[in-house]
Amino acid sequence: MRPDWLALFAPLPDDVMIERKPVASPELLASGQADAIAGWESITVNLSDVAYGMRHVLITVDGSGTLISGGDGVMFRREERRGDETWQIYDHENLGGRFEVDGSFLGTRWHAHVEQCGDEDENAMQQLNRSAPAPEDVARLRALVAWVLERAPVKRQ
Repeated sequence: MRPDWLALFAPLPDDVMIERKPVASPELLASGQADAIAGWESITVNLSDVAYGMRHVLITVDGSGTLISGGDGVMFRREERRGDETWQIYDHENLGGRFEVDGSFLGTRWHAHVEQCGDEDENAMQQLNRSAPAPEDVARLRALVAWVLERAPVKRQ
């Protein structure tokens, strides 16, 4: 049975591990090549279920804690027998983008479908659909981002 959290915008488990890391490495910051993103942080949630797939929530905030971007992505995996062959089928759904100072959201919703037999990528059947996010999708992403930010570890000094 697929976990409840393995769906786009689904509630996350209360005990989920939330990580906070600098966007730029200490070495890059020390070199002066990352001054524009000094203090920026990535806040992430990674969940996986070996039988069904995985989910990744990614949020970026600037040095003052202002939300820059956010996204939610899920990948579902299953196998299907077709004659003597076993096919791997992957569906990936994602909504992500940039949150503007004026409150608007500039993002894209993606759905990718891949069917593959064996380990050879060149024979894989792929379908990729891109669309503008619906207002209710943006509202659900905002609620998810707010939930994660509320529970994220405190910013490192």
